[in-house]
Amino acid sequence: MAQKSTIEWTESTWNPIIGCNKISPGCKFCYAERMAKRLKAMGSLNYDQGFKLSLHEHVLELPLTWKKPQTIFVNSMSDLFHEKVPFSFIEKMFKVMNKADWHRFQVLTKRSERLLELQSKLSWSENIWMGVSVENEDYTYRIDHLRETNAEVKFLSIEPLIGPIKKMDLTDIDWVIVGGESGPGARPMSEEWVLEIRDQCIDSNVPFFFKQWGGVRKKKAGRLIQGRAWSEMPILRKAS
Repeated sequence: MAQKSTIEWTESTWNPIIGCNKISPGCKFCYAERMAKRLKAMGSLNYDQGFKLSLHEHVLELPLTWKKPQTIFVNSMSDLFHEKVPFSFIEKMFKVMNKADWHRFQVLTKRSERLLELQSKLSWSENIWMGVSVENEDYTYRIDHLRETNAEVKFLSIEPLIGPIKKMDLTDIDWVIVGGESGPGARPMSEEWVLEIRDQCIDSNVPFFFKQWGGVRKKKAGRLIQGRAWSEMPILRKAS
């Protein structure tokens, strides 16, 4: 059975890889690290190493057993392009995604350099969406790396947004997600930063999805921008 997700822009999660390490400011209060430690304390077998990177071959083919088509966030508890994940394992995951073509798979990375290095060696079926995380203006170079990939759908996860991003090149970008940081120690997000990105998406005709304002009490803060929810999704290209 698929692992249902509470993340607003997906339906399920699939985690053949667990664990990661911090590489940029957006990682500071990593939700996955908190969750992994909690699951280890609860005795979950897949989390017996906590947030130390580990590969789980036994869950590789799970999506092939999920007959109901769904949108699946790949490695919500890690990063597929982590430098310690062997290319052979990445290739195995891509083969499963290629085969399970009734699902949509959403892959997200902060390691855009390795993505760019390996992308030409991978088979990008239309059901694999590729995204990069961009937390402030210092990391917009990841967008340039993403643009060079052969993914059919390319998206940005601007979460947590911890600084302004006044100008982005959204050429060939199909979707932008924005969200504030949540949980203990959450850094505040300015409404101005959100509006700047929303307006860039409108000007570039790129679907915009606002996930949350965040904060310690994120449910109370909600996800409305000036009274409106923004839940746009990619406009999928029709086969010619």
